[in-house]
Amino acid sequence: MRNSRKSKMATEENCHPKQAFGNVLQSDPNEDEYSFRISHTSETSHLPPRLSSDYSSPLATSPTRDSSASPYLDPSWDQSHQTSPLSRSPWTSHVENNSTNYSYTGLMGSLVREEGHIYSLAASGDLLYTGSDSKNIRVWKNHKEFSGFKSNSGLVKAIILSGERIFTGHQDGKIRVWKVSGKDSSVYNRIGTLPTLMAYIKTSMKPSNYIQTRRNRNTVWIKHFDAISCLSMSEDQKLLYSASWDKTIKVWRASDSKCLESIKAHDDAVNSIVVGFNGLLFSGSADGTVKIWRKESQGKGTKHFFSQTLLKQECAVTALAVDPSSNYLYCGSSDGLVNFWQGDKLLSHGGVLRGHKLATLCLAAAGNLIFSGSADNNICVWKRDGGEHICLSVLTGHSGPVKCLAVEEEQEQKGGDKQFIVYSGSLDKSVKIWRISSQLVPNQAEVGTSPPQNFPSSNSCRVSQRRK
Repeated sequence: MRNSRKSKMATEENCHPKQAFGNVLQSDPNEDEYSFRISHTSETSHLPPRLSSDYSSPLATSPTRDSSASPYLDPSWDQSHQTSPLSRSPWTSHVENNSTNYSYTGLMGSLVREEGHIYSLAASGDLLYTGSDSKNIRVWKNHKEFSGFKSNSGLVKAIILSGERIFTGHQDGKIRVWKVSGKDSSVYNRIGTLPTLMAYIKTSMKPSNYIQTRRNRNTVWIKHFDAISCLSMSEDQKLLYSASWDKTIKVWRASDSKCLESIKAHDDAVNSIVVGFNGLLFSGSADGTVKIWRKESQGKGTKHFFSQTLLKQECAVTALAVDPSSNYLYCGSSDGLVNFWQGDKLLSHGGVLRGHKLATLCLAAAGNLIFSGSADNNICVWKRDGGEHICLSVLTGHSGPVKCLAVEEEQEQKGGDKQFIVYSGSLDKSVKIWRISSQLVPNQAEVGTSPPQNFPSSNSCRVSQRRK
């Protein structure tokens, strides 16, 4: 058994994840369903709620269809034709045509997929990108299917947008780069793979460029030899960072896809990375630590150096998020807690948000709101007021763990009230769309939401609790 898995299992024993996940998921020995190293659990024990539109789809006849039923796996579909397979899509959509009619905070609609789980999301304006274990990236425009493109291998663990390019990180350890066709905005072409074939061949020529992997095999240092867990871009969009279960972070120059650096960052799988606060790089790992890396100029290039360890605990760190507007760093863990630090106070520990019963799987920050998705199937909405955090509401509706989040601010504001569109991807095979108001009153319950009844007292929910 691999060393990282041994460390992971030790972490699981300390945090009692079997008890936490046992009532939610069933075991699947064939694959890890979480993109952080903590559990081998798989398929949700409860099927997603059926929508009326589901029954109009020929794929809705069976709730447990084999993945081979996906049209993308049909060899007759040739991606070289560069046509979008929308007519053969396994997705169904249930969203109001005129979403501006919604004046409340709550669930707007769902995008449901009959096979596979949702691992990654990215949003930009009216476009939403979804990645799943079918190896496909779907593109949605105004909550309707718009386009899609398919990788050759490796389920889609991460998606990040940078200008006209889309970077996707996969379980096979590769990063793929896509770009919209100049002739047809619904056609996406793959323009590269990281590392590039030429760079790989050139690097493999020198024996000194090889490193030993966990299986006593050698590989070149520019290549991840395990699943990519997340991607992040530098603030100036010049550097791409990739983190992997192979315990490393790699730094890529976005302009020419060159791998500049490989950082042996942690003693176990790196589950999350994020850039913020004047170029600082934060990394969270299954080894229970959050580390800071600083970027320094070195000759004509840059190099990253370890700065400090912000957190060291027994439970795995599963998610990180930065709010650059107010210099706050948030960290989710497999114990369900969300720690946070204040950048304008030399990254002093600000407190702990206690809102979930099971592992926190994903985080997102927008304006003065923070969103945390969990294995308990819920999304907590937190509002930051000064140094305190108030739990506004709990978004309920998913029947499986919430794996990923993406947030976009609405362009049309009503009365100065900032409103956000939140996309949540789940292992229940659906993406849900929510409208959230920054003026939401604490404990306000609307359609698709519920008050935080299962939290500690209202005072402890309003006031950030400092970690002992």
